[in-house]
Amino acid sequence: MNRRSRSTVLAVALTATLGLSACVKNSESGDAAIEVSSTADGCEVSAAKAASGTITFEVTNDGDKITEFYLLDSDKLRIIGEVENIAPGTSRNLTVQAQPGDYFTECKPGMVGDGVGNAAFTVTGDDVAVDEDEQEAIDAAVDSYTAYTKDQVGELVGNVEQFVAAYASGDDAKARELFPITRINYERIEPTAEQFGDLDPKIDYRKPGAEAEGLPFTGFHRIEMDLWLDEARKNYPDEKIAPLDAAARKELGEQLVTDIQALYDKVHSDDFVLSIGDITNGAIGLLDEVAAPDGKLPGEEDEFSHTDLYDFYANVEGAKVAYTSVRDIAESKGEDGAQLVTDLDEQFGSMFALLETHGDYDKGFVSYDTVEQPQRNELGAQLNALSEPLSQLTHTVLGVSSS
Repeated sequence: MNRRSRSTVLAVALTATLGLSACVKNSESGDAAIEVSSTADGCEVSAAKAASGTITFEVTNDGDKITEFYLLDSDKLRIIGEVENIAPGTSRNLTVQAQPGDYFTECKPGMVGDGVGNAAFTVTGDDVAVDEDEQEAIDAAVDSYTAYTKDQVGELVGNVEQFVAAYASGDDAKARELFPITRINYERIEPTAEQFGDLDPKIDYRKPGAEAEGLPFTGFHRIEMDLWLDEARKNYPDEKIAPLDAAARKELGEQLVTDIQALYDKVHSDDFVLSIGDITNGAIGLLDEVAAPDGKLPGEEDEFSHTDLYDFYANVEGAKVAYTSVRDIAESKGEDGAQLVTDLDEQFGSMFALLETHGDYDKGFVSYDTVEQPQRNELGAQLNALSEPLSQLTHTVLGVSSS
């Protein structure tokens, strides 16, 4: 998984025009719009590079499902621009202001699950002058992060359905394999999910937390306990923990699918609004999720599967996306802002490099119960080194405390 590079976009402007049939001229460069064809399993882009400045993509839905199109940052996570709700047989335009750098294009037929046709896209040429309108930059940051949140939840829906299908059918080996991967999207945007009342407790509460609050123990960790039954019995030797039967598995899985769909509906509703403070404070909140006494660093999050490092990495990824969304704003705040950006770029890089000594998403992370205390202390020290400058982000961007 590529890590986040420096943000290269100054502002994002979306232009949605239905039923276009001819190329639209790029008003600044004079180039024709880049044509995109979205199908059921592809995302064909007519050019793999463009000059910096205003770039327009004319996206035509040649498939049979409603679709959306993304221009992604180099880490394939942060959304630089998106255009959604493109009905079959229609076209819409996405127009962005882009700096030189490496990007990716992608379509999402059905607007849920993983995207298709992910392809490299390069922007060449000179840097574009920064717009001095700070509110415009803030609005662009909020739009970008909101789109990222929606995208992560959209991927989560499909991944949870696959995970639950394996679990409910009794394919425990497949369900164990999918468990940490399925959670990645959720862990990247966890503070946002926690805004929605009782959804996070249903989806992600651990056994001690649910019991302490008198809540039913459901969601990811209840399924985790059933899949790693020997570890559950070891952790709770005074309890008679029995495997769930097929009917109970089906009910538990269906509840998780329902709750994830409810999360999707909430973040895609007209009432879902994020502020710049939600983004900056959410970044530090994600690191707090790692360091908490019942979190990933002490090994309490995934107490049965010991897959905590997947969650740890995803939390840091989410914090990096939030930070990068406002990076240019922070950097514009004089010497202190420039120094903060330098520090955060360095500390995020060091955090990812250290985590990757323990594995990655593709090859897998080591079981966290094999990570000795000196190594955990090293991870904790680097986490603190990152958390300290990140705690200054809200104050730097908005001039207010993050507490």
